[in-house]
Amino acid sequence: MEKRERLEQHVDGVAGLQKRKMSAIEIAFMIYCMTAAGAFGVETMIPSCGPGLTIVMLVVLPIVWAIPICLSVSELSAFMPEESGMYVWTKDAFGELWGFCMGWWGSLSGYLGMASYVVLAVGYAQKFINMSPTMVIVVKVAMVLIFTAVNLLGMKEVSVISTIFSIVILAAFALVTVVGFANWNYNPIVPFTPEGQGIIDSIGLGICIGIWMYTGYGAMSNMTGEIATQVLPKGFKIAIPIIALSYVLPTIAGLASVGDWQLWGVDTGSGSVDYASVLTQNLGPAWGIAFLICAIVSQCAIFNSFITAGSRSFFVLGNDDLCPRFLTKLSKNRKVPYWPILILAAFTLVLMNLDFSILLTITCPLGLLCYIVLAFVFIKLRKKYPLEKRGDVYHVKGGKPIALYMVICPIIVGIVGLYVNGTEYFLVGFVSIFSGIVAYVLFKWLYGGLSNSDPERYPLNARTHLAKGDISRAGYFLLLFGILMFVGSLFLTWYEGSWGEAYYQETYGTGLMSDFWLMLKIARYGGAVVTILGGMLLGIGKKKDPIIEIPPKDFDIERPEPSTAAGGGRQS
Repeated sequence: MEKRERLEQHVDGVAGLQKRKMSAIEIAFMIYCMTAAGAFGVETMIPSCGPGLTIVMLVVLPIVWAIPICLSVSELSAFMPEESGMYVWTKDAFGELWGFCMGWWGSLSGYLGMASYVVLAVGYAQKFINMSPTMVIVVKVAMVLIFTAVNLLGMKEVSVISTIFSIVILAAFALVTVVGFANWNYNPIVPFTPEGQGIIDSIGLGICIGIWMYTGYGAMSNMTGEIATQVLPKGFKIAIPIIALSYVLPTIAGLASVGDWQLWGVDTGSGSVDYASVLTQNLGPAWGIAFLICAIVSQCAIFNSFITAGSRSFFVLGNDDLCPRFLTKLSKNRKVPYWPILILAAFTLVLMNLDFSILLTITCPLGLLCYIVLAFVFIKLRKKYPLEKRGDVYHVKGGKPIALYMVICPIIVGIVGLYVNGTEYFLVGFVSIFSGIVAYVLFKWLYGGLSNSDPERYPLNARTHLAKGDISRAGYFLLLFGILMFVGSLFLTWYEGSWGEAYYQETYGTGLMSDFWLMLKIARYGGAVVTILGGMLLGIGKKKDPIIEIPPKDFDIERPEPSTAAGGGRQS
């Protein structure tokens, strides 16, 4: 424990935030609310993928996507338990530019995504309560204000609400599971895929939803600076099985008892089927209404937890002089960053009347990208800070095979998700990706960045007023994403070319997103231009502004005793 306390004292954490002692169960429930809060959303996979493939994907995705991400976040959070962890880890691994982009993408995704949970919660309420347009607005505003107030009280209060909501949601899906299995009438895995649809096509239609269902684990790292004990690994170990089982078991039970896999979906109109149908058909309509209330609770749970996570990222960027400093102000008694919370609430109030699909178009690619970059950050920091020099601080056992598994799986799944999410998601996603480097340059010029507080590790280039090496970093940035954009345009031509033109015309009618071939041309030529520009910047940077390796932090950690070292590090 003494070694761990010295580690926390030497980490460049954010001063002023109040540490909270939280149990592994409390952390697990926060993770559950932030990433799952029930199986709502799985319904849309079933008619697209087929019941059999849906169940297989729900079992496989935790292994190739969720678990590697959780292991990476657990290890890095234990080693660098700092607020807005993904930003801090990326900054230490690859410099200010990449760190800022990681923080920006996460913040942008959170700020835009908050409104979607309000929209979904009120949408579920409207299915059994007839609301006027005015009443809809009143309910949305009330939801935002209530959970903003909870977050202003502090993380402990958020965790209490998360625990209560988690118990309610899990109890509802447990009831669906029990009732469904008790009324087994159909084979839940037949057909494996829809008739006339191959496995590749079926996976493409459902993988994006599946990835989305298992996304959000990195957001927990935004709050690790406020968690007094290193319980995050334990919390993940509890949460992941609960999340996977809460998806798989109710889905099997629902398909086995209700059947009608073609009619499953989130729309509860006449003739449609969802998890509530299991209770409605077997226990009565009142039970179905009670389950819809749980659906509202689910969206409230996610919204409540994500306010906490989303508000911390800009707070830490402000502390590093990479955005306005007023964002770092803390409430006097509760020691919470009230300005980011209030601004997040204001953004939600403005955006909550936008179409859900527009918000999803922007936020999904950013979430995928953050986990792709996290894989590279993990391997870089393992090289920079070898495990044998970390003392008894938690790290993942298994050596190189496990490390490769943790790195390769998220990269492959993340890139596949970017490419098969749809051409409109792909194109708009890259616009939001490139916004990170634009915002970095502007904020660096305005506020100075880390050269103000730590000029030795993050020296300033007097000519560009950016960090030394940023021309080269910008070159790598544009080169990487330009190639991904160009290759993606070729892939989408093959993947959607036979049906894309008619689909996007029918879906969007007019505008850029209705023109499939124009979107592909923008992606192709834009990717080529960005790739060339990145190559030019990289060439200039290597001559005029080479990357300077950021020195490792001196944590002053004693080497572990031989018995501990033999075990590969004590596991929390």
